[in-house]
Amino acid sequence: VQLQASGGGLAQTGGSLRLSCVASGFTFSSYAIGWFRQAPGKEREFVAAVGWNGSGTIYADSVKGRFTISRDYGGNAVYLQMNSLKPEDSAVYYCAVNRRSFPTREASAYPYWGQGTLVTVSS
Repeated sequence: VQLQASGGGLAQTGGSLRLSCVASGFTFSSYAIGWFRQAPGKEREFVAAVGWNGSGTIYADSVKGRFTISRDYGGNAVYLQMNSLKPEDSAVYYCAVNRRSFPTREASAYPYWGQGTLVTVSS
């Protein structure tokens, strides 16, 4: 199983970024995919997740209404569109594969993780 996250970078407050996660080595259409983030000195936290069929999505309260998760079955990819960015969104963002088909918030449900992509939001 391999997950390659990309799209991070520097954005201004109120700006947007789109993260991508390209997956390989497993049946992409069978499992939920999630995004998590970890800021320096803080614990890793759940951001968003999408179910196997793309219709089930869940979000952390802190990003609801600003971030949108989606998946592209043709490209085996999951995207995280991040709008109205805030400095507190600055973190390393990780994508991960759930062992289940439906999305969950617990990191323990995600056995495979990508390498992370850094997002920095300037004030």
